[in-house]
Amino acid sequence: MAKIETKTPPSEAAKRAYWTSTKRLTIGLLIVWFAVSYGAGILFRDALDAFSIGGAPLGFWFAQNGSIYVFLILIVIYCVRMTQLETKHGIRG
Repeated sequence: MAKIETKTPPSEAAKRAYWTSTKRLTIGLLIVWFAVSYGAGILFRDALDAFSIGGAPLGFWFAQNGSIYVFLILIVIYCVRMTQLETKHGIRG
């Protein structure tokens, strides 16, 4: 007969540490997303237009393409880090 393993639930301290880490990660990634999409695409567009990528001004490129690429990278980072945090704090087995 197969042995059934029971897992003890995480402690309250582990839950608080996990939630603090989750909030810190989320806020950090939102700041990066804001800086790239709003900052590079709108606020600093004129300064970035002095440079170009593939013939398009850099500010325009960030507004149209760059912020989307950065957003996709941030999603991957979020998934990887959340998996690590869940394992570290005993939320995930």
